[in-house]
Formats: sequence, C-alpha cells, structure tokens
Amino acid sequence: MPGKLSTHVLDLTSGKPAAGMRIELWQLDGKHVLLKAVTTNADGRTDAPLLASATMIVGSYELVFFVKDYFVTHGVDSPFLDRVPVRFAIADALGGYHVPLLVTPWAYSTYRGS
Repeated sequence: MPGKLSTHVLDLTSGKPAAGMRIELWQLDGKHVLLKAVTTNADGRTDAPLLASATMIVGSYELVFFVKDYFVTHGVDSPFLDRVPVRFAIADALGGYHVPLLVTPWAYSTYRGS
C-alpha cells in the first residue's frame, strides 16, 4: 500500500468540520520549501492527500493551519491563535500519516492518526 499524508480540521466551538481553512505544507530538510497550499472542504479535509506515492519522502515537514483567518470569517472578533504550525517527521515513505487538528480560537490539539 503506497504511503500518504492527510489531514482534517475540526472546529470544536461548533462541533463541526472546519470548512474553508487554509493549510500550507512545508518541507523542512535543508531549506524551507512550500510544497502545497490548500483549503479544507466542507468535511474539513483536503480533496486529495497532501503527499502520496512518489511525493512521500522521508524527512521533516510542517503543516501551517491559518486558524485566525478561519475564525475571523466565522465571527470571532479577536482569536488568540493566529497560525498553528505542526512539525512532524515522516520516517516511512510507505506509511500512512494523518495529522488532524482539533481547534478553537484559544486552544488546539493534534496527534498522529491513521
């Protein structure tokens, strides 16, 4: 089974997927390289994996979630969080990596899902 990297975002203030949140994927090995910029769909997910098959390379990465922009568009006047970076490593190019973000304007949590 080919490896892939995916994500999803859950807005814990509404208990619903965070539709319309911008996410950037950066590769950190050597210099910072922007690999992809996407926006979550109605299910709070990206329409396709962020990395898959040949683009899955062992190394260090960062997902940047544009939390403030999302919450401002949803009526929150002054969110505490701005951009939330999540740095992680891919150790197995054939593995499945899922990085969910559970978020409010004031706090977040993440983990390696499957």
